[in-house]
Amino acid sequence: MSDAQQVVEAAAVEAPNRVDTRSALPPEETERLGADIVGALKTVYDPEIPADIYELGLIYKVDIKDDRTVDVEMTLTTPNCPAAAELPTMVENAVASVAGVGAVNVKIVWEPAWTPERMSDEARVVLNMW
Repeated sequence: MSDAQQVVEAAAVEAPNRVDTRSALPPEETERLGADIVGALKTVYDPEIPADIYELGLIYKVDIKDDRTVDVEMTLTTPNCPAAAELPTMVENAVASVAGVGAVNVKIVWEPAWTPERMSDEARVVLNMW
């Protein structure tokens, strides 16, 4: 990864909503893009689960490149998820709707496997999983 990229990572179990920024874009722009992308991701819900995909911990990585292309790595709760065909498109559309974002590429990854421990406290409250 070059120093000219911004990385928003939600992969760490102990800090699922951590935002790291490294970019040649102005700091205020990377902060705005990062916050707006997270906001957009929070509008996407798995049709079978009443919590957004960001709080569920399904978003592993968002990479904002200097040309404003955004690469998203995400997973699903299971490989047999009935929403597998539609969720990546929903994520792509949500991120693409953020002002200043260029092309959006969404990739489904299976490693590390998703577990309920990846969920935020907000998702645990919504799903009553304490």
